[in-house]
Amino acid sequence: MTTIRRDLIKAALMRAFTSIDYNIHIDFHKNYELRKQIILADNSLTEEEKTEAIRLNNRDYDRDKILYNSGTRRICENCNQKCLATLYCEYCVQNYLKANFSNWSSGNSEIDDLIRKCQSETLRPNVIIEWIPYDNLKNIKYLTRGGFSKIYTANWVGGQYEKWDSKEQQLIRFGTHHVILKELENVANASQRWFEEAESHLTISKKYPQVVRCFAPEVINGKEYTFKSDIYSIAMLMWEISFGLPPFINYNHDYNFVINIIDGMRPKIISEIPSKYKNLMEQCWNANPSERPNIDTLLERMEEIKTYYQNNTNELPQLLPKIDEICNNISSKVFTSKIHKFENLPEPKNATEEEQEAFHSKLYNLSIPDNNSNKKLSKVFKKLQINSKNDDIQNYNNRKTMQQQLNVNINDEDEVYNNPNLHSEEQDKLEIPDDGF
Repeated sequence: MTTIRRDLIKAALMRAFTSIDYNIHIDFHKNYELRKQIILADNSLTEEEKTEAIRLNNRDYDRDKILYNSGTRRICENCNQKCLATLYCEYCVQNYLKANFSNWSSGNSEIDDLIRKCQSETLRPNVIIEWIPYDNLKNIKYLTRGGFSKIYTANWVGGQYEKWDSKEQQLIRFGTHHVILKELENVANASQRWFEEAESHLTISKKYPQVVRCFAPEVINGKEYTFKSDIYSIAMLMWEISFGLPPFINYNHDYNFVINIIDGMRPKIISEIPSKYKNLMEQCWNANPSERPNIDTLLERMEEIKTYYQNNTNELPQLLPKIDEICNNISSKVFTSKIHKFENLPEPKNATEEEQEAFHSKLYNLSIPDNNSNKKLSKVFKKLQINSKNDDIQNYNNRKTMQQQLNVNINDEDEVYNNPNLHSEEQDKLEIPDDGF
């Protein structure tokens, strides 16, 4: 059997996606057919790889048909309902999940209702919000600390759902794989309003996983995706690694946000960031792709920075106190993210220091009140944070019990998703030591 080259398939899918002028071809049904024809004509792929690429294209098409409730319906041979998906039946998947509602519980009816609502509206079998028993996480090891949480790695036994088996009429799991866990802080003060926002956030995020904040400005502006666009995305990751927070968490991802990115807005850099790291990061997110380093230069300079601080540990910056101070002043994003179609955008440019300061002068404040008296949710919400690629809810105090695991699926076929995996009040006494188990 020929080995399928996943990297080439991903590159071909990206070429197919970026080859279409979406200002002209606005019908997603026609776009699907255009992408299919581009894939079939791609000489870099073997026939087997083309088949796999088309399968992935079909999977995305199934998602969009269900999301927008548009397309030719077929009669499912199992449930006899008129479904839109072709690789699976959305009703069969949803009914399968509903039939299993009685087989799990978080110990809190409101959390159960939230997860069940999400499962009842599932769009595709490989993106399902689910309850994960704590015992299904093995080899938990401490990795690092971010602004709001401690980060651990673990193996998720069984793994997430991957596909629907039409013959056996059941969901198939990916298998045991590596995940990242977050030990979160200060959800004890969560109010009912906070929970309602979390519900809205989770419902929206599972449907719209786009990540505008990491897209290069030229890609947002409709230009072709290139290796230099990847370098811009790496700069966003560099900022997140150094800061412990996702970039632009206090901004609505709306038209004004997009315009600001194109006009040169970048994440704010604190003075404690080492100058060489800062300069490299700024070069990587330059508005002009030709000014960004190539991957070899980037790797070489990163190695130089790493070696320098390994040999001069006394010069390592003390970032955590500064980050904690800033985190205490950062609030939840407001829940107004929408799907936008942007046209006639200006050319990307770099902003001056004064313009950068002006970009960051307006922040939103929706923090959880410290004097919240709602005790109903506090027991289970001691450590609940629901994150997505579009919205973030920040909560922080000094408790150390892990109450949620965020799954990051390492699977070359799929996008990366942050799935809320909650466990019960009875497990609240479990402590995770800094050196793991």
